[in-house]
Amino acid sequence: MSTFYFLIQQTMFYSIPLLIVALGGMFSERSGVVNIALEGIMIVGAFISLYFMRSMQGTISGQLLLVLSMLVAVGSGMLISLLHAYASINMKANQVISGTAVNLFAPAFAIFTARAFIGVQQVTFINQYRIAAVPGLSSIPVLGPLFFTNTYITTYIGFAILVISWFVLYKTRFGLRLRACGEHPQAADAAGINVYRMRYAGVLISGALAGLGGLVLTVPVTTAFDGQVAGYGFLALAVLIFGQWKPGRILFAAFFFGFMKTIAAAYTGIPWLLQLGIPGNFFKMTPFIMTIIVLTFTSKKSAAPKAAGEPYDPGKR
Repeated sequence: MSTFYFLIQQTMFYSIPLLIVALGGMFSERSGVVNIALEGIMIVGAFISLYFMRSMQGTISGQLLLVLSMLVAVGSGMLISLLHAYASINMKANQVISGTAVNLFAPAFAIFTARAFIGVQQVTFINQYRIAAVPGLSSIPVLGPLFFTNTYITTYIGFAILVISWFVLYKTRFGLRLRACGEHPQAADAAGINVYRMRYAGVLISGALAGLGGLVLTVPVTTAFDGQVAGYGFLALAVLIFGQWKPGRILFAAFFFGFMKTIAAAYTGIPWLLQLGIPGNFFKMTPFIMTIIVLTFTSKKSAAPKAAGEPYDPGKR
């Protein structure tokens, strides 16, 4: 039973960041802007927020510092996403190339800045944010050990973001306008919607959630950030496609790929996997092998927003 609890908790650590970042990608692509810069935005968000955390640990402690660091991650993610937004929306650049440029810039920026200000490539911090047991809730049979023991507030924030994202996308005027801009921007423009503004909003929300996802991924699993997130931004894109750009399906996809990532990262803590005698490199490849398999069978049926990836031309009807 302890192995089962371990698997679920580790899966949560890897699934929640995937969920947050994929939801960010959903907002961007629903507005009509493909955002493959999620990887780079995660790196920038994680680096700046963890540098802030490292600098403030002697002044502020506990959950307050984690919350402030999350706000820094959100802000830095939005700032770096502005580059992608301006190139894609105003300059009408190829959105894949623009996103690739951000992905190339981000790790170089993080490594160069870390060496300039710290002297080494890694940004280290003290993990003082794990909640050993949530008072009252941790004593609930089964659910208590699974969700309210050895956890982080980032887990609950991730689920809150899911609910808010669903509500905003389907139950608000903003969500309706955002989806209209991703499906038929000319019709949205004719209805009086500022397509540029809505697309900027989508990319900025995407940047905020991707920046937050970089921090949420790093804190539970390590105490040193070295300028990379191990392809997590690209894995989040797979979650987005597998989830068909819909919050509910994205949740399922995030937990599926999160479980695969758990197998890859924590197989040494699962006795029955070790007994199989399979080389460790096989487990490390598992998430990416499953990505290829899943996308092979689902990409033909994917229903991406019709105008995603297409620069908006007000004169085109």
